Amino acid sequence: MKTKLITQAGFDQLKAELDHLWRKERPEVTKIVSWAASLGDRSENADYVFNKKRLREIDRRVRYLRKVLADVKIVPYHPRQEGKVYFGAWVELENDEGETLKFRIVGPDEIYGRDDYVSIDAPMARACLQKEVGDEVVVRTPTGKAKWAVLEITYSKSEG
Repeated sequence: MKTKLITQAGFDQLKAELDHLWRKERPEVTKIVSWAASLGDRSENADYVFNKKRLREIDRRVRYLRKVLADVKIVPYHPRQEGKVYFGAWVELENDEGETLKFRIVGPDEIYGRDDYVSIDAPMARACLQKEVGDEVVVRTPTGKAKWAVLEITYSKSEG
């Protein structure tokens, strides 16, 4: 079960994707499918077969985005969050070997295509919640427990 939270930036990005798919890409692909269908035998028409498949992919993604956007709750930044790790925080951690990690805790629908975003449902994010700078974060991994120290917590105040 994934958490139905999202940042304002994540919501805006998904909404922009939905608008692009519905208003720009789908009409273009529909036009190509109609044109290719008018040529006759559809079974050997690569334009028809490829674009019909693409149309199904677009429709599936549009349905998914509409459902997600209707169900998610936008979590705006609030000044009370300062100093502790909450949803939307940028967190920088360091382990005993001096390795550092920097990531933002966001909703599960925001992480795709970003290697610096971590889902609120991930063990690392859960372990960081409500920690302060200097606190130790312990994350259970398949190889045992990993320990990290919180170096920095920041928020994107321009969002929300």
